[in-house]
Amino acid sequence: MNLHWQYSLDNIDWQELSELYRQAPLGEKKPNALQQAFNNSLFKCFVFDNNKLVAVGRALADGVDCSYICDIAVLPNYQGAGLGKKIVQHLVESSRGHKKIILYAYPGKQTFYEKLGFKPMTTAMAIFENQTQAMEWGLIRE
Repeated sequence: MNLHWQYSLDNIDWQELSELYRQAPLGEKKPNALQQAFNNSLFKCFVFDNNKLVAVGRALADGVDCSYICDIAVLPNYQGAGLGKKIVQHLVESSRGHKKIILYAYPGKQTFYEKLGFKPMTTAMAIFENQTQAMEWGLIRE
């Protein structure tokens, strides 16, 4: 592997990023929506193997109170190599100084984030665009 880490939006192929999320699998995310989301994120991290995008993550942050780490994705052939861990660690370090750093994990992924220092919240709540689907995926409960 010849990995290159990038922390800016320079020369990002949004269609390639959309495909990465589909393969990871984190669902269907449209290229234009990803571009808007990453433009609005204070911190971002892209990992390339040569010129191929293989892993990504971002954090929405206000610079003072809250940083929300989200959309960590690694192509299946690159999973297990520590890239997701390194991305989260980079985003946590970038978020230092915020009063809280938050993320939500897909069911079954909590242990991964606990190993990185995250603790389960007892008061977190959410409203999803598709509440029924979020319930089916185990992201929320009645």
